[in-house]
Amino acid sequence: MKYQKILASIDRSPMGKIVFEQALAIAQQDGASLMLFHSIPLESQGMTPYSNLYGEELLEFSKYITEQLDQEKEEVQQWLADYCQQATDAGVKTEYTYKVGDAGRWIRDLAQSWGADLIVIGRRGLSGLAEVFLGSVSNYVVHHARCSVLVLQRVDEES
Repeated sequence: MKYQKILASIDRSPMGKIVFEQALAIAQQDGASLMLFHSIPLESQGMTPYSNLYGEELLEFSKYITEQLDQEKEEVQQWLADYCQQATDAGVKTEYTYKVGDAGRWIRDLAQSWGADLIVIGRRGLSGLAEVFLGSVSNYVVHHARCSVLVLQRVDEES
């Protein structure tokens, strides 16, 4: 099966680089377009649903969070642009985007609206309670995407 539109969900971990490289290789092989995607989690910005801040403290907290998020967006934009250029230089039509919030739902929605026929995503290798409490983006995507999903498993150096 040849793919036409590949969505690669990447982050700034070593696994993100592996996902990018695999998605790029498939795109080159199939002559497919590539969409690079990154989700900025709200948790990384210190946003929690149970904040007990009031009045002036809340305004200061909000200002701090906004500044942190703006800085994160700038860094992500540059990082994605660098990957996009690498893929373009390799002869693959590539674009990128990022969103703030729940990665699984954004990946599902973007794949559907962009018309992806393959999603390439990494898996952190969580299991048991860690997966229950932290959630599993790859598990959500596998069960909710309307296209094929390639999940790359993290391989430990010690294995």
